[in-house]
Amino acid sequence: MLNLETVKTIAYLGPQASFTEMAKDYFCKKFNISAYPTPLQTIRQVVEYVDDTPNSLGVLAVENSIEGTVRESLDNLMVTKNPNIRILAEYFMPISHCLLARTTEFSSITNVISHPQALAQCQDFIHNELPFNVNIIEASSTAEAAKSLQNYNLTYSAIGSKKTAETYNLNVLKEGINDDKTNQTRFILIGDFETDKTENDKTSMAFSTENKPGALLSVLEIFMANHINLSYIASRPSKHKFGEYIFIVNFDGHIHDPKILHTIQQIKEKTTYIRFLGSYKKSKAIVLQP
Repeated sequence: MLNLETVKTIAYLGPQASFTEMAKDYFCKKFNISAYPTPLQTIRQVVEYVDDTPNSLGVLAVENSIEGTVRESLDNLMVTKNPNIRILAEYFMPISHCLLARTTEFSSITNVISHPQALAQCQDFIHNELPFNVNIIEASSTAEAAKSLQNYNLTYSAIGSKKTAETYNLNVLKEGINDDKTNQTRFILIGDFETDKTENDKTSMAFSTENKPGALLSVLEIFMANHINLSYIASRPSKHKFGEYIFIVNFDGHIHDPKILHTIQQIKEKTTYIRFLGSYKKSKAIVLQP
């Protein structure tokens, strides 16, 4: 069992009633964490806070079933000064978006505010149900979007959850406006702590290869040769040289498993950069009816 008794603070993307705050509440309940909550304004601030603050945790959204990778989370997680900041746990949260406003008149809405991920997850609704020339404004979180409506007139709306509407005293004009009704987001808990092997684990790792034919294939073949299931792969620009990429992978197993440790050693010989991002107990995506 993950021991987090010494944790003093837990950072997350705020403000109050954000989806990340809900994920924070889940992790606190699951692992009996009684840390002081620290809502911050950006994902980068969350990662930097955990990087700089001993005995702290952070909660990040890393993947959505509609929009895929949350790039800002992965980009910042890979560059922490403390190499021991790692993923400790994961949680799949069903996401149901609503159109929120101070008015009750849906026909008066000509502006919509939300986090870029939420806006992308509701593209069909925005295109089909809102005016052709609707003004779209990005916010740092769905909760921040809802909170900001107090500064605008009644033609402005926000995309967020029912909890967000309750928290900021807003009307729910439309429910379930996300394009895919099985929409869910994968959240992770990060910090400088050790996890125990459970026999049902997942490991996350980032690596780069030489920019030459077959370089990536030679790494992937190591997973196949060692009979290790690769469940996720994504790429991000290295930000050092055009055309140079970092690959992020998830695969079955724990770093304390000799087979996994041997596999990572083999991969090191085929890569120019490698970073362990954590081994943690696997969670299952929730099966939702469309």
